[in-house]
Amino acid sequence: MPNRWKPNVTVSAIIERDGRFLLVEENTADGLRLNMPAGHLDPAETPIEACVREVMEETAYHFKPTALVGIYMNRFVRTRTGSDITYMRFAFTGELGAHEAGRKLDDGVVRSVWLTLEELQASAHLHRSPIVLQSVGDYLAGQRFDLGLIHADASIYHAPAPTAPMPAGAPATLDEVLAHAS
Repeated sequence: MPNRWKPNVTVSAIIERDGRFLLVEENTADGLRLNMPAGHLDPAETPIEACVREVMEETAYHFKPTALVGIYMNRFVRTRTGSDITYMRFAFTGELGAHEAGRKLDDGVVRSVWLTLEELQASAHLHRSPIVLQSVGDYLAGQRFDLGLIHADASIYHAPAPTAPMPAGAPATLDEVLAHAS
C-alpha cells in the first residue's frame, strides 16, 4: 500500500483553575484563534512527554498530566494550502505547576488566557478546532482514563536494529510453530 493514510497526532492539555480554563491565543492563516495548549507529537516522544513540552512552550507553565480525558479526531481543509488534514488528539488533564514569567512562547502564540466555560462557549467561532469544546465538556463530565492506558515501547527512543534473518530450521509459519509446540 504505497500511499497509506496517517492522521497527524497531537496532544492537548485541559487545565482548569478557579473555574477558568487555560487557552492560548495564536496567529493562524485564518487569523487569531483560540486553542488549548496543544501541538504535534515529536519523534522519540510519548504523548505524555509531548503534552508537558507543549504546555511549557505555549504558556510558560509547568504541567504534570495525571489523566487522559479522551482521544479525539477531527478533519478540515487547510485554508492556505487546500490540504485535507485529519488530526488525532490525545487530551490530558493534570496538575498545573509554576509559571516561568518572561519565558518566550512558541512562534505564533500571542498570549495565554484564562476563560470561564461561558466565555469559552461564547468564543466557539474563534476556536481552532471543535475538539476544544468537546474535550472540555468531557472533562467537566468527569471523564478520566488512567495514564497506564498509553504504552510506549522503549524502541521509540532509538532507531531499531535491522531485522535479523530467521534461523535455519526455525518454523516459518504459524502452523509450523503450533505443530512444534504440541
